[in-house]
Amino acid sequence: MKETIISTLLILVAMNMSAQTKADSLRADSIFKSLELQGVEIVKQKSLVKSDIDKITYDIENDPDSKSNTVIEMLRKVPMVTVDGEDNIQVNGSSSFKVYVNNKPNQMMSNNPKEVLKSMPASSIKKIEVITNPGPKYDAEGVGGILNIITHGQRIEGYTATFSGNVSNRGAGGSTYATVKSGKLMMSGRYSYNYNNSPRSYSGSSRKTIGKITDSSSDLESESSSKGHGYSQFGSFEASYEIDTLRLLTASFDLYGGGNKSNGGGTTIATSPLTQMPLYRYTTNSHSKSNYSFIDGGIDYQRSFSVPERLLTLSYKIENEPDKSESTIDYGDLQAAEGWENFLQRLKNQYNDGSEHSMEHTFQVDYTTPFAKIHTLETGLKYILRDNSSENDRYEEDVFDQDHSSHYKHRNDIFAAYLGYGLKLDKLSGRLGLRYEHTLQDVEYKLGRGDDFTKHFNDFVPSASIGYKLTQMSNLRLGYDMRIYRPGIWYLNPYLDDSTPTNIYQGNSHLESEKSHSFNLSYSNFTPKFNINLALRYGFTNNSIENVVRMMPDTQIPGLKNPTGKDVLYTTYENIGRSQGINLNTYINWNATKNTRVYVNGRLSYTDMDNGGTLSNHGWSLFAYGGAQQTLPKDWRLTLNFYGITPNVNLQGRGSSYSSYSMSIQKSWLKNRLNVTLSASNFLKKYKQYNYTTEDTFFHADSWSKNVNQSFSLSISYRIGELKASVRKAERSISNDDVKGGGNSGEGGGSSE
Repeated sequence: MKETIISTLLILVAMNMSAQTKADSLRADSIFKSLELQGVEIVKQKSLVKSDIDKITYDIENDPDSKSNTVIEMLRKVPMVTVDGEDNIQVNGSSSFKVYVNNKPNQMMSNNPKEVLKSMPASSIKKIEVITNPGPKYDAEGVGGILNIITHGQRIEGYTATFSGNVSNRGAGGSTYATVKSGKLMMSGRYSYNYNNSPRSYSGSSRKTIGKITDSSSDLESESSSKGHGYSQFGSFEASYEIDTLRLLTASFDLYGGGNKSNGGGTTIATSPLTQMPLYRYTTNSHSKSNYSFIDGGIDYQRSFSVPERLLTLSYKIENEPDKSESTIDYGDLQAAEGWENFLQRLKNQYNDGSEHSMEHTFQVDYTTPFAKIHTLETGLKYILRDNSSENDRYEEDVFDQDHSSHYKHRNDIFAAYLGYGLKLDKLSGRLGLRYEHTLQDVEYKLGRGDDFTKHFNDFVPSASIGYKLTQMSNLRLGYDMRIYRPGIWYLNPYLDDSTPTNIYQGNSHLESEKSHSFNLSYSNFTPKFNINLALRYGFTNNSIENVVRMMPDTQIPGLKNPTGKDVLYTTYENIGRSQGINLNTYINWNATKNTRVYVNGRLSYTDMDNGGTLSNHGWSLFAYGGAQQTLPKDWRLTLNFYGITPNVNLQGRGSSYSSYSMSIQKSWLKNRLNVTLSASNFLKKYKQYNYTTEDTFFHADSWSKNVNQSFSLSISYRIGELKASVRKAERSISNDDVKGGGNSGEGGGSSE
């Protein structure tokens, strides 16, 4: 009995010890699993920048600021791109570049990039590609390169719709985007509208005569102010139909338009540089309004083959761009000293009615095929038929002034052919290309002074690039390219604008295409923690189109009505620029923690330019943009930004320096479907002043402008729908990027290189 009890006790103790051991083992296993889970937890911050052999891509969609900012605000973060205080854009150090949307050119955006991109919400953009070394398939135009804006319509999946709105001290706007899929047919569309109520702005200028001073010379002081309002709207539609696994049909339609109205007034006073006595004075009262629009549509047929990456694409595109403008100038308080009465007699009340129109048809075929596993061959043909027309009618005191009116037509046909070769080994890749372009320019004057003329251009445009993959995260690239500029209607229009008799402007219909050469070396290293991209570029141009300002007696200006012999400033364009320069672009992004991001985007450049004669200029310029983003608990996000730019260099002077700061706070709800953003910029000071200088042998001119730079805004966006399918696009399409448009001229490539 005693032995039985002892045996039972031993069994119970053993069972208890086993149970305890098992419990301890389970607790230990739980602890180890917990520790294991904690140890392997990965918080991935998606890299916003990617570098390829011919381009750099910035992921707009995954930047939290895109939910409230416009596209132009996001551009300040994109490597190789700079945006100054007046929203003037440079790509690769050049103000001459082209803008694409979904791999297709948009002429309106290329001609008016800052106006269009200011009106586009960044939430409609997936990514922005900076194509720094365009290959032979791209038109030969554009020294700086190409901004390719990829919208959500290209790859977003399923049915979805996003609605957003914003209001600020400068205006309000809203946008919507939607995608639907039904069988093999997929469609997407977007529309945005913005109203801008510009606060009153102020400007002024002074001109001092230097060197040779005569009785016809004068020093000027002027001040003016203006106030206006306007609207802009942008819409697009895309569709694709998958005929079968090898054939795809895509179509697209884009619309951009808007209008502006403004009223202003000012005073001009002239004094003698010899005696400092008043010579004359007058006041102005002006009104202007404009309406602009851009419509394009295209269709692409893509044929794939059983051989991967072999493609044949047939494309057609049509573009229509009508613009209209009206302005009136009324003069008052005319006072003149003896000998200057005739000069003021030219100040007659004016009404100007202008219109410009461009119609374009493009046909294109592209073929690409791989061979021997590591080689790729691409070739294609393209034909552009472009008809431009311009009509500028001037009335003085309600009487039609035929001498100062101008009607003309500009035909611009381009035939192009290209051949490209690509090589891709394990770590080495390279591209070679040659493009031939034949250009016909035909100008016919219907009204006004000017000689009809016809010109033919033949250009061979080579390009080459080689890339080496140093590691999985870093690569090195070396490239060369040649680019050309064809002067657009803005530069060619010979209309003589003497609405301000002291400053007379005229285009030059005999301009020739620019030719620019550049060599570039870049290094990039992108990791989840740290991103860096360094790009060094040297370029030169020997016949750039320059904005030239001269002081001369008005009797020397051909076609000027009622000249008086007094000295005036005459501005036109000429192929006289010779420039060379070097740029160093730097982009750094540091993900300090899983919730903290710090970034810097900058450019240091040196420019040396001359006209082969009396004009020359050189100097350094610096642009820097930086900021930080902090994610806070409960889906709050704080962003701080700062940027500054030193004066840029041009042939006859310098631009303006600028600095700015901004902050925003954002809150997300409903799994990021609802986003609300409060933002403010330059909130400590309402106005910002810009200063410019222009010099020549006989004068020195300073000008300034003062604009409201303070901004407060509220933005709200809401997304519905699920993402399940994708909208396919043809991999090749028409890309017309061959025209240098007005408003991007600025330095004419002078500070570009």
